[in-house]
Amino acid sequence: MAFVMIGLIFVVLVVGCKDEPFEPATPQKPNILLILADDLGFTDLGCYGSEIRTPNLDRLAFNGIRNTAFHTAPTCSPTRAMLLSGVDTHRNGYGTMEGDWAQNQIGLRGYEGYLNFDVVAFPKLLQDHGYHTSMAGKWHQAFPASEKELWPDKRGFDRSFTLLQGGAGHFSDQRKLFSFFERTLYQEDGQIVDTLNKSFYSTDYYTQKAIAYIDESQALQKPFFSYLAFTAPHWPLQVPDEYIDLYKGRYDQGYEILAVERLEKAKQLGVIDKKVSLPELTPNVLPWNQLNPEEQKKSARTMEVYAAMIERLDANVGRLIDHLKAIGQFENTLIVFMSDNGAEGNSLWGIADTKEWVAKTFDNSVENIGRKNSYTFTGPSWAQVSSLPFKWYKSFSSEGGVRTPSIISYPQWKKNFGKINSNFISVMDIAPTFLEMAGVEHPKNHYQGREVYPMDGKSMLAWLEGNTPNVHSFEAVHCWELYGRRAVLKGNWKAVWEETPYGIDAWQLYNLSNDPSELYDLSKVRPDTLEELILEWDAYAIKYKVMLPNEKVAYGFDEVWNVN
Repeated sequence: MAFVMIGLIFVVLVVGCKDEPFEPATPQKPNILLILADDLGFTDLGCYGSEIRTPNLDRLAFNGIRNTAFHTAPTCSPTRAMLLSGVDTHRNGYGTMEGDWAQNQIGLRGYEGYLNFDVVAFPKLLQDHGYHTSMAGKWHQAFPASEKELWPDKRGFDRSFTLLQGGAGHFSDQRKLFSFFERTLYQEDGQIVDTLNKSFYSTDYYTQKAIAYIDESQALQKPFFSYLAFTAPHWPLQVPDEYIDLYKGRYDQGYEILAVERLEKAKQLGVIDKKVSLPELTPNVLPWNQLNPEEQKKSARTMEVYAAMIERLDANVGRLIDHLKAIGQFENTLIVFMSDNGAEGNSLWGIADTKEWVAKTFDNSVENIGRKNSYTFTGPSWAQVSSLPFKWYKSFSSEGGVRTPSIISYPQWKKNFGKINSNFISVMDIAPTFLEMAGVEHPKNHYQGREVYPMDGKSMLAWLEGNTPNVHSFEAVHCWELYGRRAVLKGNWKAVWEETPYGIDAWQLYNLSNDPSELYDLSKVRPDTLEELILEWDAYAIKYKVMLPNEKVAYGFDEVWNVN
């Protein structure tokens, strides 16, 4: 997933404004900590209904806000670009994922496959205004990954230790994510890191780096912005030996039983409406009792390791919070935790020679699953449990792909303790919120001699401080498109276009107020509502210049060529 620079970087033809003068920040300004999990599903945390032990994140949630309508892009790098810029994917460079261009998308502005320079990464603005900015974890915003001008140190981070690509083995052996990767690339402060400490485990080491960088900010007497981007629980599923048997036997009854347990717990916690019923298994998943004993054993073991990875992630969140308390900075730190998209339910066996490469390179025996020389993923069965009660998972514009867990905690906002927010929030709202929290204005359309896009997201600060009832009006329109899969949401109504066999190659209509699982297509019952939403999506596509893959119709482009 990260990968040859398509060269042409265009500028936005809008009227500019002058850059803001430098204003040194003071230690009294709030610190900001952004924690990102990778491919974590909606019900994968204890505070969202999971059986997985996540006491530290649960504590944050119960002393803050749990969002139940937080929305991202369908996949990781587009979400990260929206997160860093506050700007829609079709403007920030991720109209599609890097390396996945259709013929008619190659070379188009907004489809560069990296965080382009038509947008300003908000850490750069915080850095300009006196914040100490740091990042540890997965970057996934450069293509090719080796292109140094696209690394974190060029986008506003004073300090950084990052995995440049979309994934890798979690241990020091730097196992590649795919056979066609030349190597796994890590960088620190703009320099390639060739070898890792023998004790390296991604979740632990990223946290260690984040703590060290925060300590640097204290020595400099600067407020900090810390971005901790875990690669857990992204495949390959791996965890240190001391955690590997924590959930041994827990999943032996299968995914259908676990789904019932999670749904009931989520209802008790108030993160899922009590009227929601359990969706049936999708056609690409066999019932548990149709798997043979060996298949059941291997599937259960895979889920055990996935759960252990999440518990290890939570332990490291606790480690970081304890450190903030020890240095007296917890009370003045805004913490946002989120996942970058829905759970990973796609099969990897269709990617190049992955299945053959894994078979000859790794040991996926039941006894070895989860160790550093194994390579496994949960697949659609467990991913549907992680995404409950929503439809599909990562890479889809259905709710299972774009609705994720999100926690906002700031000890000074005591009125928000234990709050559950069911109103829509976008990942694009985070950048403007952080900037307003820090007292920093976005330059809107001109920055350091170049024209840039204004942010599409809205600051949540007035809502978080209790001055407005929500961030977005109920009738606001929200749109998605990736790989030609598209969706538009307005109020309770959502229209979705998915290709067969996941959809019907046509728009379908759902009422999320009583059908959050998107099970009952109302397109024939409410054709006027569907037509209204399609018009909204068309307007979005024109404004943001969407080029559907291998289509002869393009939105907003002056010149379009046919694809044979």
